[in-house]
Amino acid sequence: MSQMLALTIVLAILYIGDIVATRTKAWIPSVFVCAVLFLIGYWTFFPKDIVSIAGIGPVVATMLMYLLITNMGTLLSLKELKNQWKAIVISLAGIVGIIAILFTIGALLFDLKTMIVAVPPLVGGVVAALVMSEGASAAGLEDLAVFAIVIYVIQGFAGYPITSIVLKREAKRLLKEHQQGNIQSVTQVEEDVEQASEQPKLFRKIPTKYNTEYFKFFRLALVGLLAYGTSTALAPVVTVNALVLCLVFGVLASTFGFLERQPLQKANGFGFAIMGLMLFIFDGLKQASPEMLMRIIVPLVVSIVLAVIGMYIFSFIAGKVLKVSPNLAFAVSLTALYGFPADYILTNEVVKSSTADQKEREMLLSHMLPPMLVGGFISVTITSVILAGIFVNWL
Repeated sequence: MSQMLALTIVLAILYIGDIVATRTKAWIPSVFVCAVLFLIGYWTFFPKDIVSIAGIGPVVATMLMYLLITNMGTLLSLKELKNQWKAIVISLAGIVGIIAILFTIGALLFDLKTMIVAVPPLVGGVVAALVMSEGASAAGLEDLAVFAIVIYVIQGFAGYPITSIVLKREAKRLLKEHQQGNIQSVTQVEEDVEQASEQPKLFRKIPTKYNTEYFKFFRLALVGLLAYGTSTALAPVVTVNALVLCLVFGVLASTFGFLERQPLQKANGFGFAIMGLMLFIFDGLKQASPEMLMRIIVPLVVSIVLAVIGMYIFSFIAGKVLKVSPNLAFAVSLTALYGFPADYILTNEVVKSSTADQKEREMLLSHMLPPMLVGGFISVTITSVILAGIFVNWL
């Protein structure tokens, strides 16, 4: 298969996902549609490396991930992160729910080692899935090695539609509150949009004509490099994921005026970056053959169902205590099943389908997007890697 043919096919799938999401007003999310189509493709005529043939290999995907996550950090100010402490608590509560349900009911239905392998990938990260898969292989548990990868690539099938449903309910509630005058129209997102046109504080004396796309990419890459260098320097003492530091450094760089808000959008690179990263995520579905799924289908489905139940119960309790609506609390905990960029895409799809009024869209984004982003990073990027490092020693 030629590169351009591969690229055309995978882009057609992404577009079909967009069409279905638009036609169904996000009741069927684009990421769910794309995942199904990629799975069918791999089971029929797709070469296993179709995404790499199209030009999005692991090296390119890593580069895009550094740029995207650093860019995402600019969406959140230090004040916003402080304000999102409830989302952090709810995300952690959802993870506790997964562990509690799987280590009790799940362990009774199957065995403890299966549940040990299941938890870190269910909390979200591909790194966690790979760690558990390699650990299971080293322990001679070949089926569980496959199980770790498959549960990671399949769990979004539960997370995408449920998140879309609860976010749409939350959007409906917020719009009603807004129309009754209980929620202010002027929001942090609107303020950020107004500030977004300004050059970052450290470069305001530089003529605008010199703040080119390449300069924005350069500064994004430099912040990503600092995150990578810091992670490497800390490695002998403590393991800190470089991508976690990209988010933190993105927040700091924006706060102190080195990066403007959403520099990747302003450099006209955001759409391409999202495209590349989504293709890389769907590339993981090539591991899930029909034969493989048949061997592990029962523990796979039951583990995901139990995880969702655990997240719902514990996030509901945490939401009640923190006075966060049950729908938003559940949605935040569900980000563990997919993380970024799916949490970003799902939230935006729901907002666009809920209202055509720009002010109302900004209001919805300001209330739903920050907790969704923070929740996803707490679970997928941070906690899943920590859990994998602990649980792999139990095999």
